[in-house]
Amino acid sequence: MINGAKAGGSRGSAAEERMEVMSLDYIIRKAADEAGISETGEIAINELEYRDEVRRICEGNSCRGYGKTWACPPAVGTLEECRSRVESYNRMMLFSKVYELKSSFDFEGMRSAMKDFKDVTEAFDKGLGKDFPPYMLLSNESCHRCSECAYPDESCRFPEKLYHAIEGYGFVISELAVKAGMKYNNGPNTVTFFGALLWGRS
Repeated sequence: MINGAKAGGSRGSAAEERMEVMSLDYIIRKAADEAGISETGEIAINELEYRDEVRRICEGNSCRGYGKTWACPPAVGTLEECRSRVESYNRMMLFSKVYELKSSFDFEGMRSAMKDFKDVTEAFDKGLGKDFPPYMLLSNESCHRCSECAYPDESCRFPEKLYHAIEGYGFVISELAVKAGMKYNNGPNTVTFFGALLWGRS
């Protein structure tokens, strides 16, 4: 979801800008805590890698979202369009939540966790508030809000709750976790899902 709230005004003093950054960081931390996010970490935009091979995996449709939802390729645009969208911001925070499973074969638990993480992302989104400067949220895999997505015949029914799949942007999630100083694997009988917040414009 791309939030266009709060148009930018004139820039204040360096002290005012620092105070604004501190205030936004506090809002982000508070929203993350209230949403139940397990861990966060920031990544420098210039360290991001957009991999064609990840998009080819998407095209293989192993998650059954390719070409079937507004959250996944090709609906999210080309890899270059995704890159341009990301690099219109100057800060990126990776966030995750860890879920306990009954066993490594608890596929129902994995599906339930995947859907719950969408709710976590939405709660985080609401926590940022309408006055937060323009931002974009990415979340795990495809969208499961509707039993059948309107793509490609009609526009998304809930565009304000549409979060593009982070994998669809060509990111290798394990690489992002390393760059953010976060755990990708949280131990046996767990599954961890990731999303990202992009914000801040020069």
